[in-house]
Amino acid sequence: MHYDILSTPIGPLLLAGDANGLVRIDFPEHGAAASPAPGWVHDPACFADAREQLLDYFDGRRFAFDLPLQLRGTPFQLQVWNALLTIACGDTCSYGDLASRLGRPSASRAVGAANGANPIPIIVPCHRVIGSRGELTGFGGGLPLKRWLLDHERRYAPPPPLHLR
Repeated sequence: MHYDILSTPIGPLLLAGDANGLVRIDFPEHGAAASPAPGWVHDPACFADAREQLLDYFDGRRFAFDLPLQLRGTPFQLQVWNALLTIACGDTCSYGDLASRLGRPSASRAVGAANGANPIPIIVPCHRVIGSRGELTGFGGGLPLKRWLLDHERRYAPPPPLHLR
């Protein structure tokens, strides 16, 4: 596994993956970059595209990503993570809404668990899922970071298209 550390407005992110794609992004821990696992190789060149796209995102110039990803999870987790990719930048949905989109309206807790297991946050936007009453709920990077990401996206995301009747 290869890794790099990317300085961002939310702190240093640990990027991990290989020539086949990004495998994980770890948020900072107490303001410092998460530690790579023993044996991982520091290889910034492996992450050139990810670095560029993430920096564009944080600069408000990118609203979707085009990167090879290696999502590893159960079939249900993969289904949830793919559904997360359909939530537009600047938009949110509830766990129940996402469960309904998957054709399993009673599976909101399972959706929440899959959401929490997302290994590639920001790019697979698990932060865009909120509680049914609009409240912020659990997030691996902490609720202040979730708030920051949502506020950032609302500030820069293009407005939705108008549908005139």
